[in-house]
Amino acid sequence: MAINVKITRLNKIFEDLPLPAYMTVGSAGMDVYAALENDIIIEPMGTELIPTSLAIELPVGYECQVRSRSGLALKHGIFALNAPGTIDSDYRGEIGIILSNFGKEPFIIKRGDRIAQLVVATYERVDWYEVESLTETKRSSGGFGSSGV
Repeated sequence: MAINVKITRLNKIFEDLPLPAYMTVGSAGMDVYAALENDIIIEPMGTELIPTSLAIELPVGYECQVRSRSGLALKHGIFALNAPGTIDSDYRGEIGIILSNFGKEPFIIKRGDRIAQLVVATYERVDWYEVESLTETKRSSGGFGSSGV
């Protein structure tokens, strides 16, 4: 099942770049492309904001998550910082991808490079109600490795 999502290109000079797209039938994430006029070099331990020249209009109840591409992460140490990042349904600005280089060599981002994945997902809104105590469980407050390795 697919939902229809409005998307717009913010700069006509990037019309040649593909819209975010699934690479295989079973893909959950869509590759998104760097909209650059000039290469960007991400130095080791450096971070850069990479433009996409895209903006979207998600229906209420949906978010768009920005995630790292596994190949960039494994082979080059390039990660989408704060992944998964969230694009909210009321955001209409340009999708920017925050990339960090945890590798040992400078990494060059070129126009049209696939730089991250976008995953559209539903979410639930929460109404909190404060109580004096929570129901006990076997785990209760055990966390951060308490269930073993």
